Amino acid sequence: MERAVRFYTDALHLRRGFEVMLEGAWIATVTGLSGAHAHCVFMETDDPAVRLELLQYLHPSGTAIDANSLPHTPGLRHLAFTVDDLEVVLTRLRAQGVLPVSAPIEVPFAVGAMGRKRLCYFHDPDGTLLEIASYGA
Repeated sequence: MERAVRFYTDALHLRRGFEVMLEGAWIATVTGLSGAHAHCVFMETDDPAVRLELLQYLHPSGTAIDANSLPHTPGLRHLAFTVDDLEVVLTRLRAQGVLPVSAPIEVPFAVGAMGRKRLCYFHDPDGTLLEIASYGA
C-alpha cells in the first residue's frame, strides 16, 4: 500500500485522504469474499468528485495475472488522467524508474470538444495500466 500511495503522490500529485480498514459482514457481502479484510486509502484531487480508491486485500490474498496488464484483455484495462503538461509528468515518472509503453503520441483526430490529444501509457508498481493525456487546440 505504501508503495502505491508514494507512486500516486509523487507521479500524479494525488493526495492521501481518508483511510480505513474494511472488515466485517458488509465487506464480505459486497465483495462475495468470505472473511474479506482490506486496507483502503482514498487518493484525492482538488475536485471532490474525483478520487482513486486504493485497496489492499489482507484476506483473502489474491494472485496477480500478467494478462491484466495488457490493453486488450477483457475488463477494466486502464485508468486515464488528464494532465496539464505531459512532458513534466513523464519526467517525474522516469525519475522513479517508470518507463512508458511508448513515446507520447498524438491522436490523429480531434477528441470531441477537448480538441487534439497527446497521450502515453505506463504501468503503476502493481502492473495497472495507466494513461496520461493532455489536450489542446
